[in-house]
Amino acid sequence: MTRFPVWCALAALPAFAADPQLDTLLKKVETRYNRAQSLKLDFSETYAGLGHAPSHTESGTLYLKKPGRMRWEYRSPAGKLFLSDGKDVFLYTPDQQRAEKSKLKLSDDERAPLAFLLGKLDFGKEFRSFETRPEGPDTWIVAEPKNQNLEFSKVEFLAAPDGEILKLRVTGIGNSMTDFAFSNETLNAPVAAAQFTFHPPPGVEVVEADR
Repeated sequence: MTRFPVWCALAALPAFAADPQLDTLLKKVETRYNRAQSLKLDFSETYAGLGHAPSHTESGTLYLKKPGRMRWEYRSPAGKLFLSDGKDVFLYTPDQQRAEKSKLKLSDDERAPLAFLLGKLDFGKEFRSFETRPEGPDTWIVAEPKNQNLEFSKVEFLAAPDGEILKLRVTGIGNSMTDFAFSNETLNAPVAAAQFTFHPPPGVEVVEADR
């Protein structure tokens, strides 16, 4: 699965807001997450690849804590873990006897950039356009990057009227698609720093991910 940063698209949107209602909603999103020091929520992640490859869904609980720390704790598949201590990223799956390690700033995994929810970023110059569409009381916001050489062509998120992000969708080059659905969000959740330290299970080797 090829995954590239998407937080820059989300952070870029306010720079393009021509609609006052959209601008207000985007400011609510920024305020909601920029003020939070930590975050806990449940997630469901579905990836649909190219061609006729079947889609697959994974789910679990996500913990985020400033600065740049995250823990994706999976219930399905049980035992899978994606963790960042703010500098390094670790990916462990129970059916392998190794865990992959890479630098957070070099990680091309789509989950790593979701730390934008706890950051204050401005990438307004990187994106050329956006559009919106309603879904009941909520709003889908779509962003397209200026750079045509990226590994994604479109980023969308569904925002509630209070600024809560409910869904995130990334369209890759060739129309692969990754969908995230979020629920049970708790802002400023009591998250211990120890949760973001990776302790490999006995017999599991930690290896540097291929660049």
